Amino acid sequence: MPTPHISAAKGEISDTVLLPGDPLRAKWIAETYLENPVCYTEVRNMFGYTGTYKGRPVSIQGTGMGQPSAAIYTHELMDYYDVRTVIRVGSAGAVHEDIELRDVVAGIGATTNSSMNRIRFQNVVDYAPVADYGLLKAADRAAAEAGIDLRVGQLYSSDTFYTDAPEIEALLSDYGILAIEMEAAAIYTLAAKFKARALAICTISDHIIKGTALPSQERQESFGDMVEIALNAAVQS
Repeated sequence: MPTPHISAAKGEISDTVLLPGDPLRAKWIAETYLENPVCYTEVRNMFGYTGTYKGRPVSIQGTGMGQPSAAIYTHELMDYYDVRTVIRVGSAGAVHEDIELRDVVAGIGATTNSSMNRIRFQNVVDYAPVADYGLLKAADRAAAEAGIDLRVGQLYSSDTFYTDAPEIEALLSDYGILAIEMEAAAIYTLAAKFKARALAICTISDHIIKGTALPSQERQESFGDMVEIALNAAVQS
């Protein structure tokens, strides 16, 4: 039975799903990397596709921007469609001096300013959302095999894109945060709730400290390394 946000029938979604925020990126990934991709949902123009990669069924589901939207799709995929492996593939803004444009980063954990987990744990616990170690290890291996330097460390999942407190970004860098994105903490938390596996892999599209950024077309073309790492990690782990 379809959910409020996904119109797929049971069995149309693989148990392994890549989660780009941008629905058009979901379409691009499916058409570029999957064999025989079939669109299973277009609700709210948030496209989802299932095909095969190296002979294994894989789905690609857009989630929208931000933790509330990503949490809706992640929850429905895991709760209604029995998805057990998700890998976020998105863009991020670097806040660490050693990270450069086009670098690919994987989040071993996701610090956040969101109140979602405070609400979930009744303001009693500062829950620490972390990636699945097996997926992270598989991604690191896939990157090494492809000759890609995968940077592994903490991500910061922010609820705000525009900030009135830029000094926080320098403080995050001081505490080892590699980059800022907007979804990983919610996805990691829900994976823990549903006893599933999750990992966030991001391409650095801009550098917040240095003030540099990729043009939009180059940004799209630079995401291939990230997607291939995610797909190979998904099918090898």
